[in-house]
Amino acid sequence: MPNKEDVIAINKEFSNGKMVNESSLEFALSSAKKSKDWVTQLAYLIRSIVLDHVFEEGNKRTAVAVMLAYVKAHKKGYDIDKLDQIIIRIITKNISDISQIRRLIKDAIW
Repeated sequence: MPNKEDVIAINKEFSNGKMVNESSLEFALSSAKKSKDWVTQLAYLIRSIVLDHVFEEGNKRTAVAVMLAYVKAHKKGYDIDKLDQIIIRIITKNISDISQIRRLIKDAIW
């Protein structure tokens, strides 16, 4: 599981890494640590990054990059278009429920 510095480093690939909602990321990381299920852990991080706008810029790209890192670390196949669509759907439908986000992620990996 990534730590706060890892997530900031991912954001720096797309933006300046400046956090505007640090407490949300800290809460997500803390909540994720309570679960042994990596998809649930990922769902907490994705919700935090895209709905709570953790960073000044690059939240959507950071969320996709975090998803890719998790999926690759767990040696799962994925559909990159579906991963992108997950982020868009979470934002447009304002999906904050972890179990719903988890299901969306599970539908995009194999």
